[in-house]
Amino acid sequence: MQEKLKELRQLAEERIKSVETMEDVEKLRVDLLGKKGDLTKILKGMGQLSAEEKPIMGKLGNEVREMITNSVNEKKEAIKASMLDKRLELEKIDVTMPGKSYDIGKKHIISKMIDEVTEIFMGMGFSIAEGPEIETVANNFDALNAPKNHPSRDMSDTFYITDDILLRTQTSPVQVRTMREVAKNNDLPLKIIVPGRCFRSDSPDATHSPMFHQIEVLVVGKDITFTQFKGTMETFVHKLYGSDTNTKFRPHNFPFTEPSAEIDVTCFKCGGKGCPVCKGEGWIEILGAGMVHPNVLENCGIDPEIYSGFAAGMGVERLAMLKYGIDDIRLMFENDIRFLDEF
Repeated sequence: MQEKLKELRQLAEERIKSVETMEDVEKLRVDLLGKKGDLTKILKGMGQLSAEEKPIMGKLGNEVREMITNSVNEKKEAIKASMLDKRLELEKIDVTMPGKSYDIGKKHIISKMIDEVTEIFMGMGFSIAEGPEIETVANNFDALNAPKNHPSRDMSDTFYITDDILLRTQTSPVQVRTMREVAKNNDLPLKIIVPGRCFRSDSPDATHSPMFHQIEVLVVGKDITFTQFKGTMETFVHKLYGSDTNTKFRPHNFPFTEPSAEIDVTCFKCGGKGCPVCKGEGWIEILGAGMVHPNVLENCGIDPEIYSGFAAGMGVERLAMLKYGIDDIRLMFENDIRFLDEF
């Protein structure tokens, strides 16, 4: 038995040295030390030994087991180290080589313009209101005091889904929804801006698109005056285009405001001297506005004898075109990265 243990020890040393993979090492460990392994088979014969021989063989058997166990563990560590060396060799990088460049996305010019305008008005205490892009004729036209024969109601100007449902032509219906809600909850005064998409049946050209973005401004409260309206809009213009920009309020006619005005600003290109951009006038129109018509307030459940307000509507694309000197609105929708990267 002693000879068998010595032979097993020598054989185990040779076999452990020869294996090269973790799987083979583990298989060899089981073959040598497992329940049905070579060492176990030898030690089962201890029952035939005398009482004097058993301690000697038991000690020798433990020594063989310990030797095999240590050798297997050492072999595993050696294989692990070898595998790591190979990985490091294969995966090494040249830190002097230029790295990969990744194109980082950024906001679209329209989104940037909306964010800029929103930030200006939020700085003046306005909150943001939103509403559906599919609207009722009642909210889009009737509540806003638009007469039945108004040109904007024509099928050639508006996308109708049914006789009573349409794609909103402006974000003003959100004003109607919001005013009705605050009137119902008696939650006046009201200061909101309404950014969003609008749709009109326009043929695409340099200055028109069937889908565009608009931002509405609405203030309703007691003793709201034209002076406050004028001051608010001038503050907005100065923050958007610079403190040197002058404004001009021209009388106009909108069904939802009375009195109404179109707001012009001094041409950014020539500073008001006159150039091809402003067609020699020195002024550029940027938005329409006015004091909220009493009929609109009444249609929304607000008493025009107690409350007044002002409203303004501006095209986001137009603001961007004027600020950045863009001469064709279609450029903002064609998604040409070369163009968009300029902003």
